[in-house]
Amino acid sequence: MAARNRIEDGILGDGKPANAGRKNRRKSAKQSNRSDNPGSNRKNRRRGDDNSSNIDAEGFRPNVGIIVLNARGQALWARRVGGKDAWQFPQGGINPGESPEHALYRELYEEIGLTRDQVSMIACTRGWLRYRLPQRLIRRRSEPLCIGQKQKWYLLKLEAEESAISFNNGYKPEFDHWRWVSYWHPLSKVVTFKREVYRRALTELAPQQIQLERRWLRDQG
Repeated sequence: MAARNRIEDGILGDGKPANAGRKNRRKSAKQSNRSDNPGSNRKNRRRGDDNSSNIDAEGFRPNVGIIVLNARGQALWARRVGGKDAWQFPQGGINPGESPEHALYRELYEEIGLTRDQVSMIACTRGWLRYRLPQRLIRRRSEPLCIGQKQKWYLLKLEAEESAISFNNGYKPEFDHWRWVSYWHPLSKVVTFKREVYRRALTELAPQQIQLERRWLRDQG
């Protein structure tokens, strides 16, 4: 069961099986004592808890997508570990009983090392944006059957220095590199079956990104 969940996390992450999932992440004592660390709540979860049990009646697992912008309006684009040049926005599943906003800040810290006070929330998408997995990636023997994800996307602005972005946070890293890219760049680079969700999320959040970019251009004189 644990091995299946690790593979599923990788498939839902970028369309390719990952070498390991969050079930194997371990916190250092330093991280577990941080009261402002969203990931610290994991110590209160029972062994074996994971968001695969949160799949809805239609087979969609709830998830948050995270778009972090810099002052210029560029987006943080991250490369998955072992993904053979597979890039994506940070994202992660919502655990049973967890709100999307809580999942946002937990995943934000676990994946790229940023805490709530190091970002400001600009906007979020309305309702759920769904995508289906290709038939070849659906694990028919799993219970409950997961056929895809339903996502809520958040647009954030980095308020801290870039040096605050880190993959070494006491968890097994999801990414090994990141860079700033133009806002629409990910649309042509993400794995095909996620492309429509990316288009819808980016389009809905674009007005706020445009305002940020225009403000930066105005400040540059």
